[in-house]
Amino acid sequence: MTNRLAIVTGGSTGIGRHLVAAIVAAGYDVAFSFNSDVAGAEASAAEASAGGGRVLALRCDVASRAEVDAFHSRAADWAGLAPALLVNNAGVQTWSPLLDLAEESWDRVIATNLKGCFLNTQAAGRLMKEAGGGAIVNLGSGCNKHAFPNLVDYTASKGGIEQLTKSSAVELGQYGIRVNCVAPGAIETARTLEESPDYEASWAPITPLGRVGKPGDVADVILFFASDAARFVTGQTLWVDGGVFSRAPWPY
Repeated sequence: MTNRLAIVTGGSTGIGRHLVAAIVAAGYDVAFSFNSDVAGAEASAAEASAGGGRVLALRCDVASRAEVDAFHSRAADWAGLAPALLVNNAGVQTWSPLLDLAEESWDRVIATNLKGCFLNTQAAGRLMKEAGGGAIVNLGSGCNKHAFPNLVDYTASKGGIEQLTKSSAVELGQYGIRVNCVAPGAIETARTLEESPDYEASWAPITPLGRVGKPGDVADVILFFASDAARFVTGQTLWVDGGVFSRAPWPY
């Protein structure tokens, strides 16, 4: 792939950082947003461009319409073309029981995860419409399907993203824009290792494929959705979870 622009939100850390590198390696120019982690953004850009790829890191609050519109405008000017791919990856979590969850935490998670997905889809979608099409991939979660304990705001935001994916696919299909959702399971990253140092030991035994996921497992599916191999696929959620969220609780 050459002369193609990909936009990734939240590309300075976690899965996003790996996605930037993988999408650059697939031949795209990549512009990614970050909010406050300047050092992480610089490291992500340096890592992804080490092989000669073109990468642009821009600070952007994904919950701000003005900043999102400015980000997409600058990215298109930098690349000289409209985006062929948008990956809505930016997201935050707060850990709290429902009855203790602070209103400001709810607002922050919904604004970043769900509103951010909406604003970036709208901004990129307008550019893709003028260019004749494109692909949008939204990052969901296992909590699209199941309620996660102490993550009520995160679960609500990801469930909303799955429905936004379907609505966007229905409305944008007429412009040649496909919209799909990738829902990762237990993926080992620096953040999840901080969450649980024995992350693989905790999740691998309950995952039918017997291991935790790696960021590359997610990136490969995103690149599939972006490719011509998925030319007739839209409005879908693909679970990249090793089967863990297909397993029902069973008493014996």
